[in-house]
Amino acid sequence: MKNKTWFVIGVMSGTSLDGVDLVYAKIIKNIDYSFEILEKSTVNYSDSWKKTLQDAFNYSEVKLKDLDIEYGQFLGKLVHGFIVDNNIKKVDLIASHGHTVFHKPEEGLTLQIGSGAEIAKECEIKVICDFRSQDVALGGQGAPLVPIGDLLFFNRYGFCLNLGGFANISFQKNENRVAFDICPVNIVLNHYTRAIGLEYDDKGKIASKGNLQTDLLYELNNLPFYLDEIPKSLGYEFIVDTILPMIDKFKIPIEDILRTFIEHAAFQISEIINRNSKFISKTDISILVTGGGAFNDFLIQRIKHLSKSEIVIPSRGIIDFKEALVFALLGILKDEGEINCLRTVTGAKNDHSSGVIFYP
Repeated sequence: MKNKTWFVIGVMSGTSLDGVDLVYAKIIKNIDYSFEILEKSTVNYSDSWKKTLQDAFNYSEVKLKDLDIEYGQFLGKLVHGFIVDNNIKKVDLIASHGHTVFHKPEEGLTLQIGSGAEIAKECEIKVICDFRSQDVALGGQGAPLVPIGDLLFFNRYGFCLNLGGFANISFQKNENRVAFDICPVNIVLNHYTRAIGLEYDDKGKIASKGNLQTDLLYELNNLPFYLDEIPKSLGYEFIVDTILPMIDKFKIPIEDILRTFIEHAAFQISEIINRNSKFISKTDISILVTGGGAFNDFLIQRIKHLSKSEIVIPSRGIIDFKEALVFALLGILKDEGEINCLRTVTGAKNDHSSGVIFYP
């Protein structure tokens, strides 16, 4: 790929249902890749959309097809409004992650709704989406996909840790980039704070006042998933089928649930960091932390304590919009026919260029 500059909109909806992240970025390919975030916005879901997306897991195939179109129209209107509101004049393409309804790579299944055709029609701009299906068809996990961005944008850090609905990590192990989901984080924490009328536990203040429930912690830390070899990834099914029933049977106060689950997440994350620090060639083993969990001071404090590593919290723009930014990059790579899925990360048969292109 020759030296080139693109202006791209990246669109991301996370499993924690915080909202839709929109980023307008200038991405430059010279010797290396660099970026500038020009505009950014998060649009919170209405209660209606939040309920619909939560319930979609149980929808029939026919109903999901209708929802795919409806949600695509919704995203198209959001992106069009974002373009108008920010007086954006040049967009080479829109790269949309869509919203994950279910993810069962072991069964060869993954579904992200949000019709690219509808977004392209609404915005009259080329759209690239459905980045996971091809990887799953090639025997991969279809996740995580952000590590290509870690490699090309953030390779000066020893570890790139994202604390979203799930915690995932990316790092260089010998000559290969490896990455995988570690454990659930915000998708579980937010489930319980919503039970007391809060969208999230601000800075982990409620959790910090709770009592550690060692029996629950023991059960969580001994889940079979943590013994699985990489590549591996997590989906909402794991939460519904395994995590929530395990927690709920203890019948303990919300603050104790939050305290214990944060300890669980911090322990699992620190185990991975401590076990793999020997592979990091840099003398300064730093951890770049992004995602909503970066604002959970109590969680960060526990990770720092257990991993004994330097935690780097970047600018708010990168914390909030890193995933949307990286999907913008994934769209560029697909459009150029370049590799955007790494077999060492997903476990696919080969590196490949994933995504589906829709024209207006």
